[in-house]
Amino acid sequence: MCKSVSGVKAGFMALALGAGLLMSSAADAGKVRVAFGDIASVESLHLLAAFERAKEQGVDIEVTYLKSEDIAAQAVVGGQADIGVGGPYALMQKVKAPIRMFLQLSTLRFYPAVNGQFYKTWKDLNGQEIAVHSRGSGTEAIMKLMEDRQGIKFSKISYIPGSEVRTGALLQGNVKATIVDSSGRRLLETQAPGKFVILPLDGVNATDEALFANQAFLDKNAADVDKIVEAIVQTWRDVTANPGVVTEWRAKYKLMPDLPAGQVAEILPYFQELAQGNAFPLNGGGAVAAKDDFAFYTLSGQLTGEPANLKVADFWDTRSLDRALAKLGTK
Repeated sequence: MCKSVSGVKAGFMALALGAGLLMSSAADAGKVRVAFGDIASVESLHLLAAFERAKEQGVDIEVTYLKSEDIAAQAVVGGQADIGVGGPYALMQKVKAPIRMFLQLSTLRFYPAVNGQFYKTWKDLNGQEIAVHSRGSGTEAIMKLMEDRQGIKFSKISYIPGSEVRTGALLQGNVKATIVDSSGRRLLETQAPGKFVILPLDGVNATDEALFANQAFLDKNAADVDKIVEAIVQTWRDVTANPGVVTEWRAKYKLMPDLPAGQVAEILPYFQELAQGNAFPLNGGGAVAAKDDFAFYTLSGQLTGEPANLKVADFWDTRSLDRALAKLGTK
């Protein structure tokens, strides 16, 4: 997922250069550089733990947090990063970027939230401003899809990275309509009971975030990619079986030690809710996920063409995942 094609082409060099200033030098032989187009938060703890488990298997991983998924994707395309986190379908289709997704991390599970003093229904948002995560993100795709389904048109889409940030902006009155994750929804319910309305969202089942890389990197570094994929698939299964293990990993690996107490208290309920809702792709997505994505993202406008005519191989490299599932089995 990415911004418009003209925007990608016009801003590519500047954004890639900016990312390059933040990323490690390519001279760091053997280091796998991961570009994360988001801020570190509770919702990324399990992924950070999975990276630590991959490190225990000998993979030297370095994570850099960038301003947006746009910049993370372009850092991967430009060689400033090896692996990105996101879902760059439009970048692959329209710009023909030589990158492929290789592991689904999460499916779209978000909650459109509005200030009930101003809005009660989707129709009330016609001609109003809403806030999403970033250009090309799953949150933007959902809201654009709902524009189409509800027969409305937003006056403006603003971009505020981080569900916690958008939740805080809603609580503080800086925005009136946005989209948050389950942790944000619970915070709204506890901090201001009855003040906010969660709008209905049905029939959305598509990739929110995946790991992707240049095809050349996947070909050359299959051993490291295999270890990362195995570590994440196993981590997702462990969290599903016991959500409380995330707090144990946070202590063991010293992850995000400066989290405020209120956010620390949210770790267990957040992962319990995701586990109960079967939010973790236990088999890593692959071809099955790609076909769901084709159906959703053609509707929302991120992809063009008939879903049945889109080819998995044009967007995914499933080799590492296939090897991981052969070793770990399927769920």
